[in-house]
Amino acid sequence: MKQEIQQNSPLADKIRPQKLSDFVGQDELMGKSSFLKQAIENDNVPSMIFWGPPGSGKTTLANIIAKKTNSEFVHLSAVTSGKKMLLEIVDQAIKDQKEGKKTILFIDEIHRWNKAQQDALLPYVERGILTLIGATTENPSFEVNSALVSRARVFVLKPLSKKDVHKIIKRTVKLLKKGNEKLEISDKTQKLIANLANGDARMALNTLEACVGQSEKIDEVLVKNVLQKSHLLYDKNGEEHYNIISALHKSIRGSDANAGVYWLVRMLEGGEGPVYIARRLVRFASEDVGLADNHALILANAVFDACRKLGPPECNVHLTQCVIYLAKTKKSILAYKAYNQAREDVETFGNLGVPLHIRNAPTKLMKDLGYSKGYKYTPEEDSSKQEYFPDELKGRKYF
Repeated sequence: MKQEIQQNSPLADKIRPQKLSDFVGQDELMGKSSFLKQAIENDNVPSMIFWGPPGSGKTTLANIIAKKTNSEFVHLSAVTSGKKMLLEIVDQAIKDQKEGKKTILFIDEIHRWNKAQQDALLPYVERGILTLIGATTENPSFEVNSALVSRARVFVLKPLSKKDVHKIIKRTVKLLKKGNEKLEISDKTQKLIANLANGDARMALNTLEACVGQSEKIDEVLVKNVLQKSHLLYDKNGEEHYNIISALHKSIRGSDANAGVYWLVRMLEGGEGPVYIARRLVRFASEDVGLADNHALILANAVFDACRKLGPPECNVHLTQCVIYLAKTKKSILAYKAYNQAREDVETFGNLGVPLHIRNAPTKLMKDLGYSKGYKYTPEEDSSKQEYFPDELKGRKYF
């Protein structure tokens, strides 16, 4: 990494790698014989989408491609750009194409473009006028036009390991010390920054930069004061939201109360509303516990009510109590399966008529038509052989 530390931009941008050999992390994606690395080195980059969490290297890879490939490289932020700007880029790309030049369009946070904006991009990617590189923290299956996804290679970037983030911090500290020999930061403190970054290199570098701005001697106390607490990755509107609620649900289903409490705390500390969690626990109490313990539904409803009355942080202990109880109690999916099997019959057979003998007969005409005729009143008659299903479903058993 030979570039000099420049002024007037965040540290993460100042020390951003300019070549593949300086890129840290994503070993599976950037291995020696990997498709992506070969494509970059051979200047044969296809349209692609980088999907990964913040600080995992999406923008850095795009910048390396810009330096490495023999193309006109245009960088757009989906937050500040739109269709008008796209069409201006396309006009220039068509002119460049006539001169034998390729155009790579990098759209950061492409999930923020609406459907119409993404649709406008599609024909130019199809015709090869633009090579698209999109970067997103959201699942492309949900947030990016399916036609675009089908015409691009999707590369999944993972959160960086603590070891990788530590390597980036060490390299950066070495550069910073060239400009300030008085700077002191132990390897232990560097590891602490790496550990608290949750795989996000940008967060780690921002933390380091904030510490440098306060003192030439950086210790663990200063780092913790700057951060206040570890930043937790939890996007309430994104995929991580669904990943973690799934982890909570499956931990409780598997009777692992400890894991259930962990995922609960991840959600609450990440900013999730307790009422949402309580609503899911009410569902769980019938879907997974059901008839094995009818008290579970009563408890879950009580906790749901407590969350609405108290709010966080007071209601957090109620949620913890409920998670532990649901995890440790017996489970039954009898009611859940019964509903699904009955639903299949409803979808298959449609609106089957109600048997005449169990229809209501409030008028003389309805009685004359046979409504309620032959009905056996259970409290006073033997109704053990009385049929309640439509003829097509006689004898059906859902549980």
